[in-house]
Amino acid sequence: MSLLTVQDLAVARGGMRAVEGVTFSLAAGQALILRGPNGIGKTTLLRTIAGLQPPVQGRIAMPDDAVAYAAHADGLKTALTVTENLRFWAEIFGGGGLDAAMSAMDLRGLADRPAAALSAGQKRRLGLARLLVTGRKLWILDEPTVSLDTASVARFATAVRDHLAAGGAALMATHIDLGLDEVEVLDLTPRRAKPGVPTRPAGFNEAFA
Repeated sequence: MSLLTVQDLAVARGGMRAVEGVTFSLAAGQALILRGPNGIGKTTLLRTIAGLQPPVQGRIAMPDDAVAYAAHADGLKTALTVTENLRFWAEIFGGGGLDAAMSAMDLRGLADRPAAALSAGQKRRLGLARLLVTGRKLWILDEPTVSLDTASVARFATAVRDHLAAGGAALMATHIDLGLDEVEVLDLTPRRAKPGVPTRPAGFNEAFA
């Protein structure tokens, strides 16, 4: 079953094209890693596919309510505890499995600690645990292993592997080898737009570039 189809996609950052002509599809059980030099437009592409900004051209197709997006920010409410944060996101998305998510990302010992009191790595683990309680099939992840130590990267890789085995899919920008079996790599370097080509599609909002 196809969970994501991207066809001839062009995206913009700051009113200028970043990458163009991007085409790929993701089926259940598959992962795709985006690669390319800093600034090429990996984040912009992920944000566009996640629905946070409009594309310049092209087509994005996916089932309704399929996406869980994790970016550089951890998306935490600092006044809430670890458990309260996960419960909040589970209720927002209509998911569940709080205990399993805390176990997967080694958060059980931090269950009652406010997010404000967590280290950078612990906050990242909590931010990634959010994915596990959403119930969403398609994970879109921007540098998900930032601030994680080696053991936590391994835990995250296991979580992704389990997600794929359960019929999910993952689209990630990362330079870390997660050791996944069902993974392909898309190098965006050949898709870099020609410099200096302005574009402002209908509905383009500079604040979201």
